[in-house]
Amino acid sequence: MSHQRMPKRKAAIAAGGVLALGAAALLLPNAGASQDAAPQAGAAAPRTLKAADATDLAGRAAGLLGESFAGSYYDADEQRLVVNVAPGADRGAADRARRAGAAVREVGNSIAELRGGARTLTSEASIPGTSWAIDPRTNKILVTADSTVTGDRWDRLESTVERLGPGMATLTKSAGAFTTFASGGDAIFGGGARCSLGFNVTAGDGAPAFLTAGHCGVGAARWSDAQGGRPIGTVDQAVFPGAGDFALVTYDDPAADAPGEVDLGDQTLAIGAAAEATVGQEVFRMGSTTGLSDGRVLGLEATVNYPEGTVSGLVQTDVCAEPGDSGGPLFTRDGLAIGLTSGGSGDCTAGGQTFFQPVTTALEAVGAALGADGAASGTGTGADGTGDARQGAGRHGVPRAGH
Repeated sequence: MSHQRMPKRKAAIAAGGVLALGAAALLLPNAGASQDAAPQAGAAAPRTLKAADATDLAGRAAGLLGESFAGSYYDADEQRLVVNVAPGADRGAADRARRAGAAVREVGNSIAELRGGARTLTSEASIPGTSWAIDPRTNKILVTADSTVTGDRWDRLESTVERLGPGMATLTKSAGAFTTFASGGDAIFGGGARCSLGFNVTAGDGAPAFLTAGHCGVGAARWSDAQGGRPIGTVDQAVFPGAGDFALVTYDDPAADAPGEVDLGDQTLAIGAAAEATVGQEVFRMGSTTGLSDGRVLGLEATVNYPEGTVSGLVQTDVCAEPGDSGGPLFTRDGLAIGLTSGGSGDCTAGGQTFFQPVTTALEAVGAALGADGAASGTGTGADGTGDARQGAGRHGVPRAGH
């Protein structure tokens, strides 16, 4: 398993370097919500930022705005952070966010109202095949129903969305069906299924371990790096369904070499830290079935109603994935760990939407540190660099495995 052993023929790409990944990256459309609020005379112009810096600025803007903060997103075309300001916000708070370098716009829904709408959906419309996430670009809840939601279940979902009130949510249909992507980064095998290794970590007791999807962890207690091979790891903790989809698997060999990197097929990318996702940022996913794919973050605080149960706290993206990719890493071109593949709909031929477990939340829950030496743990400062944003990722020559 190349996450454990790095052949000398592979060229390691240092974190922070430009990742030559092939085809053009997907670009986000312009948001359809209200325009940026006009700054007062003499106000600072929005800063031009890489997404990594935008994530840091988003955290500072949230602190400056307090209850007036209504979410933020990264505008990749303009290379700036857009911060939403809730109705009734005092002008001084908005000006402080502008002076910090953000583009500020006034919106109709506060974060509290959007989260309240999401709680209503959870209590009244937790229907298998549905999902919802907060989308700060539109300042609405993005509600999606897959192809299995029909008849009375569709009517129930539609009426719940309508009761939230105008301007609170959008309802769309997905052509595929929401499923977890286990069928059997690097392939791992357990209980007759194949999943993907996410990120190597150091467990709380100092033992080498790795993160993968929780639905993989609850499906089998032992995992190997070859189909029918000798187990190399044992599940220590697993959460699925519920408040996440993550598992910690400890290596059976306490001396196992578990470097902090992602295997890209013919080279590796060093992983330096974990970071929170930012709506609009460019991200890449590696999986044992489909190899390397890219896309953008679409929504945060996502809830997905899988057939096996409801999972909350996920990140929604337009990155494709297929069975066998479960647990695989979501990361940025400059080596920041963002998520673990959970599930979604569609495939890598027709496209689809995919949900990811945030790495920061998983690390905190299992008490682990990112990397083999535990030097880089917790949250990092941001997301992908965008100096070469249109040089995105395709499959990068990674062979497609059967599933």
